[in-house]
Amino acid sequence: MRVLLYFLIAICATTVGSLTGMGGGVIIKPALDLLGGYDAATIGILSSVTVFAMAIVSIAKQLRQKTPIPVKTALPLAVGSVVGGTGGERILKAVIAALGDNRAVVMTQNICLGLLIAAVFLYMLKKDKLPTLHRGGFLLSVLAGVLLGFFSSFLGIGGGPINVALLIFVFSMDTKTATVCSIITILFAQISKLASVALATGFAPFNLTMLPVMIIGAVAGGWLGAKLNKQLPEKTVEKAFNCVQLVVLTVCVFNICRNL
Repeated sequence: MRVLLYFLIAICATTVGSLTGMGGGVIIKPALDLLGGYDAATIGILSSVTVFAMAIVSIAKQLRQKTPIPVKTALPLAVGSVVGGTGGERILKAVIAALGDNRAVVMTQNICLGLLIAAVFLYMLKKDKLPTLHRGGFLLSVLAGVLLGFFSSFLGIGGGPINVALLIFVFSMDTKTATVCSIITILFAQISKLASVALATGFAPFNLTMLPVMIIGAVAGGWLGAKLNKQLPEKTVEKAFNCVQLVVLTVCVFNICRNL
């Protein structure tokens, strides 16, 4: 039953993550916090590897479907996300060491995530009435990637809704283009995080017994989500994006209250 539960979390999260550009970690992280079977550091690794597997499959599927990708923006975003992902992992380690209490770490992460989701949810509801910056350029793309990579690693969410919202606001992308760029950013942010962990402590200190079944779910979810993203209208993708945010926000609030 436990194996099935973790598989369902992985496939549902990564299907939605690949469809909307959220990545899946934004669902996996609070869901595993809710189950309470692992500490914050281990949950971060489980989430990162699962999202990494999803991103590879999703991008491969998008390329096979010949989905247009704005390479001049996507590549600098990817470069920046590597730097931000490394920084986010280091800050997370420092916070864990400073707080010394897993409940406090979980609360801190869920508070940050909840505030981000609330802000993004309000923006996405009003985005059609708000102006976008219509900016571009290599440096701005790298800086955006650094910011997104940092939140991806620090919160253990593999990107989350902030990616799509920031790409729409700064670069004036449509939702589907922002989704593809978000997945690319997520992929490289997870590469940097996992490489940082491998070089620092390795993966032996973490209980990763559920990881194989979560990777299987991520592969299936990444493929299915990318296929749905191609087939569904943009408005449907946006509705799915907003609905998932409400679900995750509810879980975050519950996790915060439970750990008070």
